[in-house]
This record gives sequence, C-alpha cells and structure tokens, in this order.
Amino acid sequence: MRSIVYTKPGDSSVLELVERDVPEPGAGEVRVRVVVSGVNPTDWKARAGGTYGDGLPFPEITPNQDGSGVVDAVGPGVEGLAVGDRVWLFMAAASRPTGTAQEYTVVPAERAVRLPERTSFDVGASLGVPAMTAHRALTVHEDGPARLGPGALEGTTVLVAGGAGAVGHAAIQLARWAGATVISTISSDEKAALATAAGAHHTVNYRDDDAADQIRSIAPDGVDVVVEVSIPQNAALVADVLANHGVVSIYANNGGDDATLPIRPNMSVNARYQFLLLYTIGDEALAAAAEDVTEALHDGVLEVGPDAGLPLTRFALERTAAAHDAVEQDTVGKVLIDVAPAS
Repeated sequence: MRSIVYTKPGDSSVLELVERDVPEPGAGEVRVRVVVSGVNPTDWKARAGGTYGDGLPFPEITPNQDGSGVVDAVGPGVEGLAVGDRVWLFMAAASRPTGTAQEYTVVPAERAVRLPERTSFDVGASLGVPAMTAHRALTVHEDGPARLGPGALEGTTVLVAGGAGAVGHAAIQLARWAGATVISTISSDEKAALATAAGAHHTVNYRDDDAADQIRSIAPDGVDVVVEVSIPQNAALVADVLANHGVVSIYANNGGDDATLPIRPNMSVNARYQFLLLYTIGDEALAAAAEDVTEALHDGVLEVGPDAGLPLTRFALERTAAAHDAVEQDTVGKVLIDVAPAS
C-alpha cells in the first residue's frame, strides 16, 4: 500500500511516499481502507516536533489524525463494527504510528465511528479534531449540558471566535443545532459570509472599535459560552462581553503562548476559563462527543463545502506535504487529501 511517513521531526520536506505492507488489526482494532484524510493544525505541529520534540516514539510515523473510509478487517474482540461499514476516524495517530495519510490504517475500534449512509466521506474526514473539540468547548459550562442535542443549549448565547475556521465552523453548527443563539467574530466580509453560511445568527468584526458594543446589543446580559481560538488577542473583548458565570473555552494558542487577562472585569462576572485539549479530555468525554456528533450527522448537521461555510481544498496523497503547508499557511476552510476512490 502507499503510505506517507516521516522518520524525524521537521518541516514538510520530511514527509515521503513509501510502499508498505498492509497492516493487520490486533485485538480490539479495525483496519480501515481510507478514502479521505483530513488535515488539521495539530498534524503539522506534531510533525514539526510540537508533540514529540526532537525524537519520535516510533521508527516512522504516518501523519493525520482524522479521516473517513470503509472497515476492511476486524480484529478479535471487536463488537459493533463489521467489514464494509462506512466510518469516520478520530485520533488515529494519537500515541500511535498509524495516521490516515495512507491507503489502509489500523485504529482502536472506539476511534472508528459509523458514518450515516447519507453523510459524505468529505464530511467524515472533516469531523474528528474540529467537531469533537467544538463539542467539548460547548459542554464545559458549570450550569450547562454535558451532552448536545436539539434544545440542549436553548436560551444560551454562544460566541464563536474565528467562525470561518474548522473548529469555529463545527462550533457554530453544533451550537445552532442545540438551540443556542450564535454570534461569531470574524475579520472580513468574506469570513462573515462563511460564518453565516455555517449558521451563525450574527457576525461581528472583532477589529471594529465598537465590537464589544455590537455584541452587547445582541446579548445585553452577555454571552454564556465563548469558543476561543486566540485568547492573547481577544482577552479584552471577551472580558467585556462575558455573562455572569460565563465560560471561555480555550482550544488553541493562536496569537502566542502568553495572554494577559483583565482581572476586575472577569472577577465581577465570576468568569471561568477552561483550557481543553482533545487528546487528554478522557475516554468518557470522547465517547460522548463521538455519539453526539454522529447524532448531529443524522440530522444533516456539520455539512462542508462553500455553501455550508467551509470551503474545501484538496490534494492527492503524494502531495501530503503541500497539504500540510496549506494548513500551516492558514488556508481558509478545510484541507482534505484524496487517498482512494469511494468504491
């Protein structure tokens, strides 16, 4: 089979296309014929040394956490999945050498989730990191729901920073599906159009001098949940618009590793700042996210493409390095790798 691997950390030039034997699933594992591989910032950052530092825990690693495809073989002890099942994958390369940038990958069965028949492989490969991160961000309010579904966020106002990004897109769609009023901050009219297409009720350009006033005019009592991509950049704005007992869910370090928080405004509203990382949130939270995201798929939520607010940029498997570069360069929308035909 064709596989993309790297044997040392570095820039995208360390990625190479090789021929490997098709792997066999062990106990509790499934082998998936990958149709589409999704690329996220976490993938190029891990390859560049952000996860493992100067060394690697395996002789070679195939990148990319997310993907979609068809179950090709099932290991001993696996229940609930069978050969021929369409699935979406998450955390394929988490503490493992077998990511989705290859024709076949082996993952623990719990990281392969059945994909509804009407849901495309493109959608399946766009879930994983973005949708599960968004789910977690929307379910950490001290008085909010631990699970998402229609009505779960009724009466809640959610502010999504960077609604044109993959996590922002998923957060908008999931929050709206769950009944929230959704505001998204953006930096241009083009990105406002994408956030609106995703389902945001309101958009505000965070560069406007009166951005806080605009948000407060929509949510006079403040926003209950902030899905935050860049707290170093947005700390002052967030403090100005947060509701009493509001939570700021911080899932990325865009803008730098250090932030300064205004104490008095946050103290006055009993603000809660919740940092989150998908790889360490625990099995219970992962399972809940996988179930709720799949339920959203059954309801037609989390569509991708320009009409749904998430443009797609595609690459062939042999151009995985270019796909990683595109994500590192902040290509708007979702970057996908076509690994194999759907059938």
